[in-house]
Amino acid sequence: MLFDGLRIGYAFCGSFCTIKKSMVKLKELRLLGCDLLPIMSETTYSTDTRFGKASDIISEIEYITGKKVLKNIVETEPIGPKKLVDILVIAPCTGNTLAKIKNAITDTSVTMAAKSHLRIARPLLLCISTNDGLGGSGANITSLINTKNIYFTPFMQDDHINKINSLSADFDLLIPSIESALEGRQLQPILKKAK
Repeated sequence: MLFDGLRIGYAFCGSFCTIKKSMVKLKELRLLGCDLLPIMSETTYSTDTRFGKASDIISEIEYITGKKVLKNIVETEPIGPKKLVDILVIAPCTGNTLAKIKNAITDTSVTMAAKSHLRIARPLLLCISTNDGLGGSGANITSLINTKNIYFTPFMQDDHINKINSLSADFDLLIPSIESALEGRQLQPILKKAK
């Protein structure tokens, strides 16, 4: 698969501890020649945490992509109708966003981007990061695994001793997951052994 010129919508949700991992992949995709459209949830766009200041994260994302971050429903709604991207990646995708996508709730920039993109039957890749993946979010994950045009970056328990219900995508497999999703395949195995 050639990535040069591939148009990727790349959305960030509020698993703040995972954003730096995701930005490493954003840089790799840029180096491969991808045309990246950055999106941030309203919460991620406006919240300073112990993992970084929102303004610094925004500046870095805009520097990497060369584009302004889309940050509200009005800005992300045209993604589908205007066919702006070939694939939409949500990395990280929180349990909250998973639940909203599963239940067709469109009240954030990221969920609007997902709805808008799915309406034209293009692939959506979810890179989950949720502390309740084996708890309350579990049913949403299994439902979305069986939903047409939705794919997952393979995931694992990220700390089976201290956070027994927590699941996180293996970000090392994000780029191969994009390739598979564009071919209409789920990268397997979807469940990975913890590192």
